Amino acid sequence: MTDEDLIATARDASRHSYSPYSNFAVGAALSFADGSVVTGTNIENASYGLALCAEAVAVSKAMADGVRGGLEAVAVTGPGTDPITPCGRCRQVLNELAQLGGTDPEILCVGAEEVRKLRLSDLLPHAFGPASLT
Repeated sequence: MTDEDLIATARDASRHSYSPYSNFAVGAALSFADGSVVTGTNIENASYGLALCAEAVAVSKAMADGVRGGLEAVAVTGPGTDPITPCGRCRQVLNELAQLGGTDPEILCVGAEEVRKLRLSDLLPHAFGPASLT
């Protein structure tokens, strides 16, 4: 899957956002080595602290389907003009899935006209994960 295809998939996922409070629809698409793609979108809650980010939803879907490795790339899109990056919590959630497969996925942070390509390790240096518990 090309970067453009992954970005388009994330944008499509954002159309299913439930974001009545912030009106900030976010989509995420995770690409795996086996060619599979898992999407997620943000889901807000009237009790704001219970909201779920698109990346966390996508990781949860992947894990629930038994996907435990091969995370190669992640695209994150939002409605703003600036590239959007995963929040700190989502960086940690993505790191858990990535470490299970020994990967350092490329994160495509998508804005209206710019895409920033970063490695997860650049967004979350010295990460705590499964390997830290041994």
